[in-house]
Amino acid sequence: MKQGQTLLELGRELERQRAVRKDFIADTHSLEVETQDNKTLLSVCLDQGMEQFYLNDLAHQQIATRLQIPFRYYQKMRDEYPSLLDENINCWFGKTPERRMIRTLDNSVRAFLSDRYRRLDNLELCEAVLPILQEMKGAELASCAVTDTHLYIKLINKRLKAEVGVGDVVQAGLVISNSEVGLGSLKVEPLVYRLACKNGMIVKDYAQKRYHVGRQVDSDDTAYEIYSNATLEADDRAFFLKVQDTVRCSVDKAKFMLTVDRLRDAKADFTGSDPVKTVEVLADKYVLNQNERGGILRHFIMNGDSSRYGLIQAVTRASQDIEDYGRATALERLGGEILAVSAKKMLTVPKYSINEENMKNVTPFMKRLEMA
Repeated sequence: MKQGQTLLELGRELERQRAVRKDFIADTHSLEVETQDNKTLLSVCLDQGMEQFYLNDLAHQQIATRLQIPFRYYQKMRDEYPSLLDENINCWFGKTPERRMIRTLDNSVRAFLSDRYRRLDNLELCEAVLPILQEMKGAELASCAVTDTHLYIKLINKRLKAEVGVGDVVQAGLVISNSEVGLGSLKVEPLVYRLACKNGMIVKDYAQKRYHVGRQVDSDDTAYEIYSNATLEADDRAFFLKVQDTVRCSVDKAKFMLTVDRLRDAKADFTGSDPVKTVEVLADKYVLNQNERGGILRHFIMNGDSSRYGLIQAVTRASQDIEDYGRATALERLGGEILAVSAKKMLTVPKYSINEENMKNVTPFMKRLEMA
């Protein structure tokens, strides 16, 4: 399993972020962008003055999506004709005005979201769930990290374990993840941890999700900063009580044993005699880059196990070699995807006829790995 930060490092970073982050609700009429020195600056006009922030890559993507500007064209303007991009954004902000939530951190816009987006922030989540995790007997923190887009907390329960094969012991665990920038719900997912190689696999089934959907805040102001208030804090307390209940019930023995049975079945599911072709089909289907393909193939061949179980272990072992923590977690989720389907179904690439409907997506069979 990929290692990230220590719990102390995580806590310090979340405290730092809470101290410097700012959130705004703004009508797009009150927003203006201007590119300076190849960086796009967003100005937010408030009653008490103007605040300015640089747009990060994710904010650019979210603005392009909201304004329905094809992203390849958006990027072309950004790289080759930034003044045209500024004009496009500003014109559409004025032509189709709406209220948006703007989340900022360290002088950058990190998210451009709906004004109904519910702020379920990482520090508050940790404050709610860490005491519950400490109460669990046999529980141990396996890994944690906060990235630009997600928080991850991974826990294993040393008391709940089973053998997939003779001497091949796995332990139950869970993954708690959250995105403050609109890239996924708050999730609590089962985890299976293999002792032999310290691989972690996130199980596709039995995940619990809480969505960032809230209510609109009524105000006549065109733009204003969002501060905490007693009503919102009460709503959040009720919400996080539900999250605590979800975490308490997440490590379930019956569900864990069902997963172990499926792992045993996977040991008898042959993927074929050509490991290169197996990994190639898998990589094309889930859009893996060259380094990921090479790492999975190397571990698949070295393990000498051509079953679906062997492929799962190759994928989750390769995740430990990935530098980016979020991407490594995506490969741990891919292990769960492989467990969920037979080798025949997983390694079959669907055929598509060329027609107008299918051409809407030039690569319709590819499934991108989720980061959360």
